[in-house]
Amino acid sequence: MQQYQPIKEGKVREIYDIGDALVITATDRISAFDVILKNKVTDKGVILTQMSRFWFDFTKDLIPNHMLSCDTADMPEYFRKPEFEGRSMMVKKLEMLPIECIVRGYITGSGWASYKKTGLVTGIRLPEGLVESQKLPEAIYTPSTKAELGEHDENISYEKSVEILKKLYPARGEEYAATLRDMTIALYKKCADYALSRGIIIADTKFEFGLDENGDVVLGDEMLTPDSSRFWPLQGYEAGKSQPSYDKQYVRDWLKANPESDYLLPDDVISRTVEKYREAYDRLTK
Repeated sequence: MQQYQPIKEGKVREIYDIGDALVITATDRISAFDVILKNKVTDKGVILTQMSRFWFDFTKDLIPNHMLSCDTADMPEYFRKPEFEGRSMMVKKLEMLPIECIVRGYITGSGWASYKKTGLVTGIRLPEGLVESQKLPEAIYTPSTKAELGEHDENISYEKSVEILKKLYPARGEEYAATLRDMTIALYKKCADYALSRGIIIADTKFEFGLDENGDVVLGDEMLTPDSSRFWPLQGYEAGKSQPSYDKQYVRDWLKANPESDYLLPDDVISRTVEKYREAYDRLTK
């Protein structure tokens, strides 16, 4: 049996090259503030993979994505082990574009912090008088660079994203930048409307895209998971304050309140986090 080693390890995912495709495995690691925590969250990787699988299927009519299979029977024998089951996705090889495509439908997090200071979010002027967690009149596209592991992403303007992509792809860079922006907004609107019907607000999220062998834009990475999005319960939502969350904001909040923790979470925080992930998955997919 051929052995495989990850060609890349991210904060949560491990990527294996199997020749004409890749296998992406979501571990139970969890990160916050660009740091991998010392704990693992049981079954978190399975939930992340199955959540992405659901959304890729849900949006495949809008834009092609990289998913080929989540069945380990379709993968090399090495991956037919319990540790890969449910958490692995075989995907097309893409040339990933160096832009994180962030979309915000509500004012929260770093966007809220920026708005309070300047009235702007990554250079976009928003209406006066917004309160924390308020729904924006229109969802806004606020891209960032993709940082290496251990470094911080940098928020950039749409114009800067055009500049970055034109340097890499002189003939099509401007077209790619517009496609990323337009597809990010379209994906968010479709999925946020659906989630709302299931009692979940998607406050913001990020997408990543790559190019296939024809140079066409394809949706890659993960999609609308609690790791890449802010999910709030619709029940009890009230603008003007922070919201309870289905995502890892619970972990972020605990770490902020316990700066001496050295990124080690107590068992009850771990249990509560996986409960939130499971509840979000069940609400959205069942």
